[in-house]
Amino acid sequence: MPTPTSPIGVFDSGIGGLTVVRELLKVLPNEPIVYLGDTARVPYGNKSRDTVVKFSTENVLFLLHHGVKLIVIACHTASSFALPFLERHFKHPILGVIEPGVETAVAISRSGRIGVIGTYATIGSKAYLHAFARQHRKVRVTQIPCPLFVPLVEEGCVNDSLAHQVALRYLKPLKAARVDTVILGCTHYPLLKQTIARVMGPKVTLIDSARQVALKARVVLKEMGLSSDQGTGANPSRRFFVTDEPRHFEALSRRFLGRQPGDVSKVDVSNAG
Repeated sequence: MPTPTSPIGVFDSGIGGLTVVRELLKVLPNEPIVYLGDTARVPYGNKSRDTVVKFSTENVLFLLHHGVKLIVIACHTASSFALPFLERHFKHPILGVIEPGVETAVAISRSGRIGVIGTYATIGSKAYLHAFARQHRKVRVTQIPCPLFVPLVEEGCVNDSLAHQVALRYLKPLKAARVDTVILGCTHYPLLKQTIARVMGPKVTLIDSARQVALKARVVLKEMGLSSDQGTGANPSRRFFVTDEPRHFEALSRRFLGRQPGDVSKVDVSNAG
């Protein structure tokens, strides 16, 4: 049975979900966290819906084995394809990264013209369009896939001229649509926030889905009476697991997390159940 001192569980298909962990550490600094990066099977974006559901179920079972009280899906593809299934089959609260960003965008947009940028898989899934429809608000949504943003981030090219030129090309339709709000619909994209902001201009608000899901997690834990009661001086545990060789994950993790993650363990989640 989860208690306030139980950890938050976070899973992603790879390393990008560490931007969600980074925001959780800011918003909920006293919460222990267990992170699982399914690096052996990344990317999820080119897998079928059934396969993504299967992988996501195995990831949830692994996190539940570690006694988590809340599960955050730090992957847009898994949030798109697997969240409804997971919500039906597990009693634990589960948050995806799509709904919190959509709720915030609808609340703050002045014109109702909202842009969404993401991978081909996320945009193609129409998950954001469905989420906007559930808000029952009249908005005009312009979606743009930005596939080169992920490799740019992983290569560390986030504020240079190359990133700027790519952003200029990708974001042109959003400027033409005169959006006033843009959702960063991929967990890699917060690292490009400065470049995207320069291209879009100061009148456009960027919605970081990682930040919004962290804020949502704080609300859910408080409502359920599961917020950690550890004091400011406590040292809550943060454990990191991957399904493939940890060295690549460790090399990139400081860029995404803003700090070294400590020990990273390799695990086999296919036997989690």
